[in-house]
Amino acid sequence: MTAPLRAITRFHQDEHGDWVAELDCGHGQHVRHRPPWILTPWVVTEEGRLEHLGRELQCKKCEIGGPGASPTPNS
Repeated sequence: MTAPLRAITRFHQDEHGDWVAELDCGHGQHVRHRPPWILTPWVVTEEGRLEHLGRELQCKKCEIGGPGASPTPNS
């Protein structure tokens, strides 16, 4: 089974200063830039984050039926 794709609606920083993408299903997913293993340099600039609004990420919480999961976004 593949995790459903959900659109990024906004970003916020967690208590450690790491960026979290807020998805249209209501779940959040950390988006970190930690070279050389995790390469997402766009997340460290406001411009980069704005360019990624509306892009889709796989939501593992929806796949497993985590709290706030909805079968269809924005329903």
